[in-house]
Amino acid sequence: MQQTERSLPRKNTEALGISSQKVIEFLDHLKAHQIEMHSFMLLRHGQVAADGWWAPYGPELPHMLFSLSKSFTSTAIGMALHEGILTLDDTVISFFPEDLPVEVPDHLAAMQIRHLLMMGTGHDKDTTDALHEAEDGNWVKAFLQLPVPHEPGTHFLYNTGATYMLSAILQKASGQRLLDYLKPRLFEPLGIEGPTWETCPRGINTGGYGLSIKTEDIAKFGQLYLQKGVWHGVRLIEEEWIQEATNKQISNGDGGDSDWSQGYGYQFWRCRHGVYRGDGAFGQFCIVMPEQDAVIAITAGTGDMQGILNDVWDHLLDAFLPEPIEVDEYSAELDERLAKLHLDMPKFEPASELETQINGKSYELEENQYSLQGMRLQFDKESACLVLKRNTEEKITLGRHSWITGPSHMFGGKESLLASSFTWKSQDELVLTIRGIETPFCITMEIQFKGDTIVINDRFNVSFGMPEAVIIQGKAN
Repeated sequence: MQQTERSLPRKNTEALGISSQKVIEFLDHLKAHQIEMHSFMLLRHGQVAADGWWAPYGPELPHMLFSLSKSFTSTAIGMALHEGILTLDDTVISFFPEDLPVEVPDHLAAMQIRHLLMMGTGHDKDTTDALHEAEDGNWVKAFLQLPVPHEPGTHFLYNTGATYMLSAILQKASGQRLLDYLKPRLFEPLGIEGPTWETCPRGINTGGYGLSIKTEDIAKFGQLYLQKGVWHGVRLIEEEWIQEATNKQISNGDGGDSDWSQGYGYQFWRCRHGVYRGDGAFGQFCIVMPEQDAVIAITAGTGDMQGILNDVWDHLLDAFLPEPIEVDEYSAELDERLAKLHLDMPKFEPASELETQINGKSYELEENQYSLQGMRLQFDKESACLVLKRNTEEKITLGRHSWITGPSHMFGGKESLLASSFTWKSQDELVLTIRGIETPFCITMEIQFKGDTIVINDRFNVSFGMPEAVIIQGKAN
């Protein structure tokens, strides 16, 4: 029976030789740069030195990892390699004879598992859209039909479809879905409870994205890699694999000041300063710092991922001292700051006389890209209920100048928690803030009431190619 640990051990910053002042500076600069943080955990020598969650986010909540999922998929391949059920030299086409094109091009025939891992498949554009557009839901077949203009291993292209293929190959080779394969080998030994992973239409875990776990779980994963694959004296991952996966396997740029051009391993990025990382869209990070014997786990909702890394290098690299500190006059201030972290909600006026007129009134909405058909609002003393109509009705309860938490299917299609609030910007303009607190996403809806008509200005904090704002008009039924 493998030993498990449900929470990481803790020591104060003095005992771990970390400057609390530098950590405070890091937090201050993130705020000054308007980088929306959701959580932060700093480990040194395998112990938690500092952690915090920006309310309404909390330590008990899982968070969507997006492409940070890729590093977990890579880990499964490393484990399968050690178990002898596949090799890095295995060709991709050898696993899917039933899905091959009539004529297999030379570059596709030459593509190996190692090329998927290093993002060197030979494609000239990310394959993900083609997979999602496959009418029959067969993402493997869609991947194998695409042209491969470059010789595999010679051309880096960040390609989420390649990671999906790793998941599909693992399922073929092991007879288990990626999530099920990793549970006894990785998640359970690390004490990671309740991980979830999205699947494609045919039930294969998406691999390149879709994993949701807690911030501390991200930190444990990084610590496992820092410890060269050993957890509580039990080897979970081969050290040779960790060495290969986290070292440069292919060039992805000319270095410089970008942490996206320092070289790429097997689903891990090389960074400046001898650091490596897994990361995901909008600021999900697992940063491993071997020289400092440290790990940093971050979840966020920002488009400025380089800004987060710059602040890590500018403020936290110098925070690690060679010996414990006898007295740190900033440690109490850091503890207080971490305990009070929060994201501000808009607060103007708590109420409007208009509430009695619009209470329960239904509005029919013009055609829009969200496929919303209608909405209505119902107010009471401390809250409001927003009802959005598509094919079915979605109800969201919002606090009056406070967060109210409740389940919803608004973000990502599956049920997850929202934290929502409202305020009146003026007597006829209502502002709703809806946060998906298991995701990076936040929607701000500004609703202007003009007689029997409404105009909704709808904005996401971050998104994949969505317009900055969407205007939706409606009329009372």
